Amino acid sequence: MGLYGKYVLPHLIDLSMKDRATTKCRSEIIPKARGRVLEIGIGSGLNFPYYGAGVTHVWGIDPSRELLAMARPNRSAAPCSVELCCESAEQIPLNNASADTIVLTWSLCTISDPPRALEEMRRVLKPGGAVIFAEHGLAPDPGVRKWQERMSPLWKRLAGGCNMDRKIDQLVTDAGFDIRELRTSYLPGPRLLTYTYEGVAV
Repeated sequence: MGLYGKYVLPHLIDLSMKDRATTKCRSEIIPKARGRVLEIGIGSGLNFPYYGAGVTHVWGIDPSRELLAMARPNRSAAPCSVELCCESAEQIPLNNASADTIVLTWSLCTISDPPRALEEMRRVLKPGGAVIFAEHGLAPDPGVRKWQERMSPLWKRLAGGCNMDRKIDQLVTDAGFDIRELRTSYLPGPRLLTYTYEGVAV
């Protein structure tokens, strides 16, 4: 991982995910979660304050031990018990049909094998359960897309594996989910990084 990945990158990720636009987005989508929730890429726990009374338990997985250490003191902001686990999304440590809701916020961009991870999410999601997501990805504007595709390999090395050119809605539907709600827009900031997909899939 190196010193940068261990000591610097986790704090940069935490800081960048606290801006006004992403905070507003969290406040709008996280309250839709219900029941037993699996949060993929829980990071430093920034979603905890937005879970509602309808959430009974949160499992949070993340491959970064450093980010999980930052999340632990934030667990008290959640209205329920929180269980943290250092694991990748390609190997979710839950039984089949365990979760009522799966939450993905700015994490699908960093997963090494998104189809495998989404297959795992289908395995652990209960019938009738929902996937709530807010992710940045491939923009519709040809000029922006061109630069996303050009810059993504370099950005991936600098930003902990983050890909800026993944078409999030297609990844979700290709995995067999049905998107029931979808809103796309540019959030404030560099257009290469801020085209955002917010939605709910079943």
